[in-house]
Amino acid sequence: MTGGSGFLGSYLLRQLLAEGYRHVRATRRADSDLSLVGPQAGEVDWVEADLLDIPALEEALDGVDCVIHCAAVVSFDPRDRRKMWKINVDGTANLVNLCLERGVGKFLHVSSVAAIGRRKKLRQIDEDTKWERSKFNSQYAISKHLSEMEVWRGSVEGLPVAVVNPSIILGSGDWSTGTPRFFQNVWKGLPFYPPGGSGFVDVRDVARFLVLLLESPVVGQRFVLNAENWTYRELFAAIAESLDKQPPWVRVSPWLNEFVWRFEWLRSRLTGSTPIVTRETARNAQRHWEYANERSKSVFPFAYTPVYDTIREVGRQYLEARQDGGGPRVLPLPE
Repeated sequence: MTGGSGFLGSYLLRQLLAEGYRHVRATRRADSDLSLVGPQAGEVDWVEADLLDIPALEEALDGVDCVIHCAAVVSFDPRDRRKMWKINVDGTANLVNLCLERGVGKFLHVSSVAAIGRRKKLRQIDEDTKWERSKFNSQYAISKHLSEMEVWRGSVEGLPVAVVNPSIILGSGDWSTGTPRFFQNVWKGLPFYPPGGSGFVDVRDVARFLVLLLESPVVGQRFVLNAENWTYRELFAAIAESLDKQPPWVRVSPWLNEFVWRFEWLRSRLTGSTPIVTRETARNAQRHWEYANERSKSVFPFAYTPVYDTIREVGRQYLEARQDGGGPRVLPLPE
């Protein structure tokens, strides 16, 4: 698998090992932090490989029967755009081409609901929603759409593939990045909440579904992975409750929205830090996107973890982490 040291990849590795897999190979960068994988990192056959490094990918694929492609750049910072497109699109194309050459038996691709597309007046999105050019599609969404097109191109050329499109993935991890950062921001007294909403899913559910998909004969399909659709106000209120903090109380109006992302743009340029809010994230957070999950629940006997339960678990781990110095945490796998 690719991206084994990342947020989702680390949970997937732990799930595979818990299911009894003993010949698991995963790619990582030379400077990757393996703390999210934990003690199980020693049971993984690690290969240092970049998706743009063809010889390294060839080495990583030696003797491999199935590939789960988790590696991707997730960023809404315009400064990361070129790198994101190279890794997400060209890197996926490289991997697909090598899998075709080597006759890999199955290729599972972790995409995103963002890759399905968004447009005005579209409320509920499912696997059959058609992609359209729209101002609501971020550069990340476009890169994931194009990377998914490379996977479907591989399918036409004979590679057995299946695709998952998770909504916003929740779970414990590095508290300074991704969705774990929500808990850190609320702890610090985040005053604002956007008026929109989205779908949310537990990281362990995504990992469980991928293992089920790996072990099944299902190919040629995509699956939206989404537990529930919540407003951002509901999300941040639940996070605040789990931390015994005051929930955000200022609704971000359109004019305040435009001010906030501009302020963050300036701050990030002056400090060299990553902006908390960008123009793309600010404008998309003004809208409510809903995602259907019927197909994912019908293909296997599969039940999602309620979002509220996930938030309570992550909140508890965040409080524990603060007592121990703020280090990363991972949620326990279901028995």
